[in-house]
Amino acid sequence: MEIALTDVYRAKWSDRVHEEWIVAVLRDRSDLTRKQLERTRDLMNAHERDALVTGFEPLIETLSLPDPDDRHVLAAAIKGRADMIVTTNLQDFPHKELSPWGIEAQHPDEFLQHQFHLAQPVFLNAVKTVRARLKNPPFSVDEYLDTLRTQGLLATVRMVEPFDQFI
Repeated sequence: MEIALTDVYRAKWSDRVHEEWIVAVLRDRSDLTRKQLERTRDLMNAHERDALVTGFEPLIETLSLPDPDDRHVLAAAIKGRADMIVTTNLQDFPHKELSPWGIEAQHPDEFLQHQFHLAQPVFLNAVKTVRARLKNPPFSVDEYLDTLRTQGLLATVRMVEPFDQFI
């Protein structure tokens, strides 16, 4: 999200995507409340220009994906003129179904690697900013990198680790 605020890329999402991540976070983090996550959602919508995609619903039924419940993601990507769906769920977004729309699916680790190579100083500053926001408790660089590792961002961590003095 922090990188999107720099306009290195343009993030897109829908209210349904928001609901999915909110439900997932609440399932995994009993220390957070829906109200807190809805505040985060509202801040995301307020600060990322033109990110909220609407009016994609008529497309949903026309699309085919291995998991029909994921069609809303592709429909929002099409309507929002996105060229990438960033997801850990790559098997449910096959190339043959996305390519006619000029869209590809990419794992977050690969996506972040590309962002790092596109704008290394901006990327490192974004990582520093995110880590600095973590205050309860604060995270050392090593602790923060360990958190990213547990999220499956192994290649991203390998790329930024040599720059630990900047993050």
